[in-house]
Amino acid sequence: MLDSFLDFKTNQESLERFPDEIGKKFFTVSEISRKIKTSLEYKFANISVLGEISNVRKPGSGHVYLTLKDKNSQLQAVVFRNAASKIKFELKDGMEVVSSGSVTVYEPRGQYQLIINKIEPKGIGALQLAFLQLKEKLEKEGLFDNAHKKTIPFLPKKIGIVTSPTGAAIKDILNIIDRRFANVEILINPVKVQGDGAAQEIAEAIKELNNYSDIDVIITGRGGGSLEDLWAFNEEIIARSIYNSRIPIISAVGHEIDITIADLVADKRALTPSEAGELVVPRRDLLIEKVEKYKARLLQSLTAKLRLSREKLAGIANSYAMRQPFDRLNRWQQRLDEYAQRLNLNITHALNTEREKLSGIAGKLESLSPLNVLKRGYTITTRREDNKSLRNIKGLSEGDKIKTNLSRGGIISEILSIERI
Repeated sequence: MLDSFLDFKTNQESLERFPDEIGKKFFTVSEISRKIKTSLEYKFANISVLGEISNVRKPGSGHVYLTLKDKNSQLQAVVFRNAASKIKFELKDGMEVVSSGSVTVYEPRGQYQLIINKIEPKGIGALQLAFLQLKEKLEKEGLFDNAHKKTIPFLPKKIGIVTSPTGAAIKDILNIIDRRFANVEILINPVKVQGDGAAQEIAEAIKELNNYSDIDVIITGRGGGSLEDLWAFNEEIIARSIYNSRIPIISAVGHEIDITIADLVADKRALTPSEAGELVVPRRDLLIEKVEKYKARLLQSLTAKLRLSREKLAGIANSYAMRQPFDRLNRWQQRLDEYAQRLNLNITHALNTEREKLSGIAGKLESLSPLNVLKRGYTITTRREDNKSLRNIKGLSEGDKIKTNLSRGGIISEILSIERI
């Protein structure tokens, strides 16, 4: 098995390094493992291996375990925590990489493995791959959507700036703002803009400025540089701090060709720090000029409207209604009197008509009244006990009392006999 990676020279060197053990008849397992480990580390130190990643595992220790493979073989590998923390992109199964490190033996299992100190994706830089991976992730979450972007105020009262206090970017921003709109209030939260901890400082500074109620807009950024120099603005922690900011943010990182994750999440991207100064405030002289134009147009419009109102008022003042203000009232009063007279006539006519109808009905009722029949000599006989009219002798018996109603008064009688017809 050792012949696959140890040549004769290596064996010879190993014997020379361990002269005291040449005469031994056997090795212990630990001894042979250490010898193999020593030989491998001596022979395969600081090498680079091209292979495809598989079986990536990331336990809580922070170490990363993986397998490098090609069509015919595979090699176990480990990236210890310190080296793993410096990897900017995400290690995924199927990714082809160039891994740099040293081959050693993991003695408890007698397994040789590659300890990786540096790992790069094949065909693309590590930072570029990390940028693309994070861009894809945040884009899926909607952090770049225009629907979430806030409007930059036209004329902010107070501006917050997150950048290095000593870089060229802050000088450019302040110079442009002072030239365009002097005396606007500015609050600078100084941070590192590159190196370890820069991303955390920038994110924390944005969060701190959000605690101020009087800041209307924030500018964050730095001057140009390499991808490594600008990398802090490609960190996820800054992307989320910009997205979660209640205050609109202008990102001004590097030059026009430099696009960072911060630019994509920000509410407005400035191509350079100088352009951020131009975007955040208008030019005072142009603003005054524009206000003067609006003032002149407003005055002209008000003058024209006042002239038209005066002409309209003059026309109303010279109208017949204004010259004879009571004439129309009198005519309406006269018409009202005519309507009242017509109403009285109609009511009188209606009353007379109804009165005549009522008299006719009363005459008919009078002619049909039983009292008139009695006046002509007729009588009405009723049963005394229930005062019901009698039309025949049915139900009557001798001794019953009856009442005979005359036109005036009546007679109470007792039946002595009944004649039946």
